Amino acid sequence: MRHSSLYETLSNRRQRGQKSLAVLLDPDQLDEAGCRHLLALSETHPIDYFFVGGSLVMNAHQASLISFIKNHSPVPVLLFPSHSLHLDTQADGILLLSLISGRNPDFLIGQHVVAAPLLRASNLEILPTGYMLVDSGRQTTASYMSGTTPLPYDKPSIAACTAMAGEQLGLRLIYLDGGSGAMYPVAPAMIRAVREAVEVPVLVGGGINTTEKAQAALEAGADVIVVGNQIEKAPQFLAEMSRVIQHFNAVLDTV
Repeated sequence: MRHSSLYETLSNRRQRGQKSLAVLLDPDQLDEAGCRHLLALSETHPIDYFFVGGSLVMNAHQASLISFIKNHSPVPVLLFPSHSLHLDTQADGILLLSLISGRNPDFLIGQHVVAAPLLRASNLEILPTGYMLVDSGRQTTASYMSGTTPLPYDKPSIAACTAMAGEQLGLRLIYLDGGSGAMYPVAPAMIRAVREAVEVPVLVGGGINTTEKAQAALEAGADVIVVGNQIEKAPQFLAEMSRVIQHFNAVLDTV
């Protein structure tokens, strides 16, 4: 396993109050032409991470997608797996997700046991991540495939205690996610409660389809904004999100 440069960068940025942008790419929804366009946009409008994966990866495009990104972009690639079959050693690291918002043992530890020997033999940087699905107004692929009930949208105290437990178990990131196709994003009140409950970096995704929603999540304490569906629909949204992050960090630097 490689040294924790990715985590150290995230942790240092968190300590300085700086924000990051991650673009979540679903291999089933992105062809080479679409990927080439996103990479071109990311050269002009910087992002910090590519996350690759999804709740239901159905084809072999993941390997070719990661290879293409690695050959054409310096942006780090992190696996966002929902199954032990979705590992790929071409990536820089892996968000090793433990679904702490649910009670399905397969996604708390089962898939991890299967993946452990492969991860040990790989050069992937492993980022143990407490993954928390939040009710977003409709059932998402992630909740359906995991067979778990999302956290109630309006119960920030439950989310805070769940995140706190994850941190106490040694998880190094907390990821609040409304899921793919979320009707609305994670509430700022919940982000703020989790941010106040833990010291580790907090990632927030799902339903962030406007710059206003992104700004609200950042102000509530999100360290990393994760955007996927909206960029699939309108790639130029990447430029808008990049500007939001850059502006937020620029203001911070002047304070």
